[in-house]
Amino acid sequence: MSERICVVEDEPAIAEVLQYNLEREGFEVATETRGDEALESLRRSPPDLLLLDLMLPGLDGLEVLRSLRRDPRTAQVPTLILTARGEEVDRVVGLELGADDYVTKPFSPREVVLRVKSILRRVHGSAVGEVLEAGDLVLDIPGHRLQLGGKEIELTATEFRLLKLLMEHAGRVLSRERLLSEAWGYSMDVDSRTVDTHVRRVRRKLGSRAEHIETVIGVGYRFRSELPDLGRHTDVTVA
Repeated sequence: MSERICVVEDEPAIAEVLQYNLEREGFEVATETRGDEALESLRRSPPDLLLLDLMLPGLDGLEVLRSLRRDPRTAQVPTLILTARGEEVDRVVGLELGADDYVTKPFSPREVVLRVKSILRRVHGSAVGEVLEAGDLVLDIPGHRLQLGGKEIELTATEFRLLKLLMEHAGRVLSRERLLSEAWGYSMDVDSRTVDTHVRRVRRKLGSRAEHIETVIGVGYRFRSELPDLGRHTDVTVA
């Protein structure tokens, strides 16, 4: 069965180009032009991936994304946001709200298709039978779940992939460039601050365990398997 993509874009020419190029790659594509109508449609039938413009009538893209992430039915829908060249603030806010990636207008349709495929590969590419643990932090790879102290923590697909990579390489520093290449699936001209934004989101969700992810200034990030304030040793293990 073809993977379903919803394109929410109010400029007909752009929506048509995106739909044509995605359908040519074998995807099933639906389009929406208004944010409020798109939100209702997405809640009724969540797609495999969402392409979301930020400047929309009815309800802007950031509000659509915020509502989707609050709803358990749509919280995990991978999202690629479309932004105008000068909308850096909106782009950062979109990533903070849980977007997996962004493309800046004007864009190459081929680049968008590559980004879409990369996101979907990350979503479906988890290894079977693997669990990563650090004390009371448990990352269930096949179940795509994070538990902290027995409580489930919601992660987006990219947040999950990022934490998985860091835990798999506990004790080793991973550069921003490597994280972009492995967690995002490509190493094109993407601002490395995208990594910083996602790390901040993961840390915020880890709460008191945020210090598991350590910043190595000028280099990247490292996952620490032991937290001094826990009073006990917590190794990262692979079962």
